[in-house]
Amino acid sequence: MRNLIILIYFFSFVFGYGQKSKLSAEHYQKVRKAFRQKMPDNSLAVLFSAPIRNRANDVNYIYHQDPNFFYLSGWHQPHSVLMIYKNPQTDDGGLYYEKIYVPERDVYMEMWNGKRYDLEQVKQLGFDRVAERGDFKSEIQSLDRFDKVLMFEFKNDIRAQKTYVFKDNVRYKVDDPNDLFDLKAAFREAINFPNDFNRLAYSAYQKIMEADEQTLDSVMEVVKSIVERDSLLIDDEIIKDFLKEPAQGFYKEAKRKTVSALRKSNFDIETLALIMANLREIKAKNEVDLLKKAVAISVVGQIEVMKAMHPEMGEREIQGIHEFVYRKYGAADEGYPSIVGAGENGCILHYIENDKEEIHNQLVLMDLGAEFYGYTADVTRTIPANGVFSPEQKALYQIVYDSQEAAINAALVGNSFRTIYKLSYDVVAEGLQQLGIISEPSEAKKYYPHGLSHHIGLDVHDPGNYGELEADMVITVEPGIYIPENSPCDPKWWNIGIRIEDDVLITKDGPVNLSAGAPRDFEGIEAMMQQESALKDFILPDIKTLIH
Repeated sequence: MRNLIILIYFFSFVFGYGQKSKLSAEHYQKVRKAFRQKMPDNSLAVLFSAPIRNRANDVNYIYHQDPNFFYLSGWHQPHSVLMIYKNPQTDDGGLYYEKIYVPERDVYMEMWNGKRYDLEQVKQLGFDRVAERGDFKSEIQSLDRFDKVLMFEFKNDIRAQKTYVFKDNVRYKVDDPNDLFDLKAAFREAINFPNDFNRLAYSAYQKIMEADEQTLDSVMEVVKSIVERDSLLIDDEIIKDFLKEPAQGFYKEAKRKTVSALRKSNFDIETLALIMANLREIKAKNEVDLLKKAVAISVVGQIEVMKAMHPEMGEREIQGIHEFVYRKYGAADEGYPSIVGAGENGCILHYIENDKEEIHNQLVLMDLGAEFYGYTADVTRTIPANGVFSPEQKALYQIVYDSQEAAINAALVGNSFRTIYKLSYDVVAEGLQQLGIISEPSEAKKYYPHGLSHHIGLDVHDPGNYGELEADMVITVEPGIYIPENSPCDPKWWNIGIRIEDDVLITKDGPVNLSAGAPRDFEGIEAMMQQESALKDFILPDIKTLIH
């Protein structure tokens, strides 16, 4: 029995609901139909909303919906579940393929945290069936009738939430019996999810199930690679049997044992991710339109900072200008933590502290992206704080620029991610050799340690298969060179970090650089930095005069 706690003084702050959808109900119906077409026969997909994240004490972060859940539903509120069926289901209302469970109306909680939709309003968003979240727990008792229940792996990042009840005109604070924590607990029980579940062992079992005489050798190699990631798996009896030599004599017995081991559970934690990668890497036209707006907002941020930049600025002030521009254009948030790194901080790939107060005449690497109705840009420019590149900065910058040019020009339908990365890397390697910074092409990895491209969309690193480029993908192209202090080269190159990143739409007619409006060649940057800033007369009072 959960304890009943009388509320005397308690205010719980949930900072609103984040990204709402700007797309139509018809868009999401079309997306869910495409999703169903990729589902295995007689399967069910179950997707949960994101948890509420706690910031500190009784204050939570602004709620941000799980991108996969949002992609399929456009629904932005927590404590919700979406179920999609491959085959039609029936009830008193006839046939249906999907059902969403959402929080019930609660007038008291809405006074604090904003209005919730009633069931009829939710149904108008295009769902076949809508129910209150508490019904989910009673309606998932017969999931064994499905061959597969598609799901994502559980994460241990959910806190139990509180709600309120009234008794004898007294308000009590109690554990919410139908919060996300309880919904997932009920689902775990319904699918017989093991408490000692091992993700790698499960992956190995799934591969063993796929093995036949034609694929045996390749499957064995995959299973061996899985065991290398967790050496304890070699003691698993099924895996041990499967890897016995000669394999031909033992794999069928291992498969039989695998079937027996999995017979009590029909959950599948691999197929759902594959389906989402296949769908989300190709953008619909209205998704591209939202991405174009997010990118355009980010471009204005880069341009305005170029105009406003001066050596007396600090990293956080630079970040603030970018994010002010985002809000000015109606972007609710940043797509990821903003990166503003001056000098040595530009050599830290995911530097997000942004607390350096004096940037002087250093290069400033600015990797930021506006999120517009859930869709995020990802644009990077590297500029000199004093408006002019030094000879060393210019030499390295030109290499990165040439590397990016080669990759963007090769971002054609049919080319692979690997191909454009190799082109980019070769340009960097050759340039660093010519400057005497490295002696062998393989050494360039030391100064260009990351990949070149990733998909963008609802995630800054959107899901995808990363094979060949296809029309209507939107990807980044972001080569870089980073030479931290004490690197094995002439000290004149130390503490120079450069990345140029653009968002590129792949089309059948060639690549389209969506962020080209922000200058990226050094001549264009220097010219932009000479222009008048709209913030020139935005002078705040000396804070010392306001402290008493």
